[in-house]
Amino acid sequence: MQNTACRPKITVSADGKGIVSQAGVLLLAETLRVTGLVEGLSAGLARWRAPRAVHDPGKIIGDLAVALALGGDCLADIAVLRSQPELAGPVASDPVVSRLVSALAADAPRALRAIRKARAAARERAWALAGDRAPGADGSLIPVDIDATIVIAHSEKESAAPTWKKTYGFHPLAAFADHGAGAAGEALGIMLRPGNAGSNTAAEHIEVARLALAQLPRRQRRRVLIRTDSGGGTHDFLTWLASPGRGLHYSVGMTITEEMHQAILQLPDRVWEPAYDAGGQVRSGAWVAELTGLLDLSSWPAGMRVIVRKERPHPGAQLRFTDIDGHRVTCFATDARTGQLADLELRHRRRARCEDRIRCAKDTGLRGLPLHGFAQNQIWCELVAMACELTAWMAMLALDGPARAWEPKRLRLRLFSAAGRLARGGRRLRLRLAVTWPWATQITIAITRLQDLAPG
Repeated sequence: MQNTACRPKITVSADGKGIVSQAGVLLLAETLRVTGLVEGLSAGLARWRAPRAVHDPGKIIGDLAVALALGGDCLADIAVLRSQPELAGPVASDPVVSRLVSALAADAPRALRAIRKARAAARERAWALAGDRAPGADGSLIPVDIDATIVIAHSEKESAAPTWKKTYGFHPLAAFADHGAGAAGEALGIMLRPGNAGSNTAAEHIEVARLALAQLPRRQRRRVLIRTDSGGGTHDFLTWLASPGRGLHYSVGMTITEEMHQAILQLPDRVWEPAYDAGGQVRSGAWVAELTGLLDLSSWPAGMRVIVRKERPHPGAQLRFTDIDGHRVTCFATDARTGQLADLELRHRRRARCEDRIRCAKDTGLRGLPLHGFAQNQIWCELVAMACELTAWMAMLALDGPARAWEPKRLRLRLFSAAGRLARGGRRLRLRLAVTWPWATQITIAITRLQDLAPG
């Protein structure tokens, strides 16, 4: 019997030529090209380019976003791209990158407007190229989910503060466009806030919603469903959402008040309808009902409905003070005039995918803010949003099947980290992937699709 545990000794040397260790970066580079993001950034950030500068600010910002998408967590990780200029082009040195970020942070409001304008234009082009794969292409509402998260600071940072979770750092509020269960999502906006920022501040929810809407193609801004947890269930935010001139729809969690508590107790058993599970099938032990007629909603927007869900808690779950008769109870408000209660409740519960988007953002640079200044870290948050949407656009334009929903860690392992060899011949540059790499064919097909979208 042959012993498979033994293998020959491997001698290592650092003298290979024509080898690239992140061949999958070409997927992101092609996505940058076909969406025109770098061109938009270059035009918007032209004022920050020194007269005799070699590197364009738009190219530097685009390279930083790609570095974050590849798993970078600091400005110096742009070196991954600098080591393979054949794929990424000329990449600025660390001092040049640092000076640019500091210069942008010195005039942060203007710089952020320029970056966001370029992102919005690139998104419109990406969605147009995607055709029926783009969000809302079938005429349905585009879900925009708003939620906050904690980012811990392990060193002194400007405006870092204690958080409600007894940690120390920041409490950013983010908005994501949901592509659905079988696809990824796009980070439309990330607002950096001190750690002691509140969870239900209406002004900041309105500001993030404005940022998110400005990122969507203009023709689709009136077909949007805003979803939040109970942090968004305030009078001011719901009044803003329900303003007739905006044409928005909403599904917003509500804190259960004493009035709601008493109304739930008055509901007869016959009005409770079975709730659905994630697959749209009846879920045992969960029910929904409407509370609208039992509440005084005169101070809330006209047409607002309140729907309640109760379910048996899973074994070991700890009930809250507001839970009733041993059931976990939650409420949400919506402006939907039609639809079964179970369908509306399932639509609202799918807001939980926002937690997946936040986790992906933390895997793409949001887990820790590497810079000291608050404005610098806001620029970093913009880079994180750009990196998240680059991977989402790449998947939407070039991938099929389950791969469209792959999260950053899986994309890096299977696609981005593939090694290859560059071969020159006939005035052409060819990237040759290892024939034994399990996803080599998938990478090749994806790159070809992107190149065919905008030949050049």
